[in-house]
Amino acid sequence: MASHQNRLQTIFIRYRTFYTALILLLTSIVSGCQQIQKVISADQPMKQVICSDEKRVLKFGFYAYFAPVSYSAEADPSSNKFNTHRGYEADLLTALETMKTLGLSFSRRAIAEWPDIWLKAADPEYDIIGGGITILDSRTRNATGTPIIAFTSGHIKFRQSLLVRAEDAEQLSNYATLTHDVRVGVLSGTTGEARLLEITGIVDVNGVLVEGTHIETPQGTVITDGTPDYTITAAGASVNLADRRHLYPASENMPQVIYLGAEAGESELLDALAEGSIDAIARGEIGNRDATYADAAFVVTALDDQIEYGGFTLAVEDVELIACIDKGLGYLTDDGNIGYGEWLQDPMVFITRAEMWNAGKR
Repeated sequence: MASHQNRLQTIFIRYRTFYTALILLLTSIVSGCQQIQKVISADQPMKQVICSDEKRVLKFGFYAYFAPVSYSAEADPSSNKFNTHRGYEADLLTALETMKTLGLSFSRRAIAEWPDIWLKAADPEYDIIGGGITILDSRTRNATGTPIIAFTSGHIKFRQSLLVRAEDAEQLSNYATLTHDVRVGVLSGTTGEARLLEITGIVDVNGVLVEGTHIETPQGTVITDGTPDYTITAAGASVNLADRRHLYPASENMPQVIYLGAEAGESELLDALAEGSIDAIARGEIGNRDATYADAAFVVTALDDQIEYGGFTLAVEDVELIACIDKGLGYLTDDGNIGYGEWLQDPMVFITRAEMWNAGKR
């Protein structure tokens, strides 16, 4: 019996010694990690959090022609009202400025050209970029593939659609009805273009055009060979397709794609649809719905099932500033429960929320 007790005592001592050593080892590792973290923090200090009572004026660039989401009071760049911001995003920014403790203020400047507008947030002349920009990881990188900008959280929902003349609504009710004799107008470099090409099978999921697609450019007609040398996505296109004018599909079950509106927003597309030189416009539902309010001759068809989210872009290193803006956006939109539809019904909805914030009713 005594021998058995001695063996148990010996085993207990050995296990206690083992666990004591293990605890000391883990403590040493944690302590070492903390020291390493201190060194990293000392060598790479984070930017100071920008949420404060002291206003910082941010240089905000916005796309001038995306009514009613974000647009200029005057379409002419030479007008003194060209830099006057209007629309959903304009009111959202004003509400952010109204919120005390965020310390945000925006000096606004209109941008007439859409391609790669989101990357301008990395330029010294801008701090933040907006204009109904869909959040895509592919849009965060420059031509070399280096991430240079980051998005805020999404503050607006988008989905793609077709805008057609009322008399063509039944004939062009969905994307499957878009055959080779149908001419669809788009703005290049948009999700409207990218989703149209993908849904109709003109490109694959990576944006590679199917073999045999003919594309007119100022340099001549390009014929695709089915390789990544001929690619179109919402983040950009191959250099040989950058200034595309007209796309003729490789199959009779795909539509023609016509590119207009590069300089004057989408007004050229609307004029072309009204005149009959194109049969449909592929773009977001919000813009298309707005066009039907202005002209009863147009109707919206072919609503896409895929939901997209729009946000603002900032330089990738502005982590703390993005977090501050997200804090304000989250409150103003009630974490996504208040958006474009609510603003359309009550344009003061965001200002009202900002005043609630200031009154401490959070």
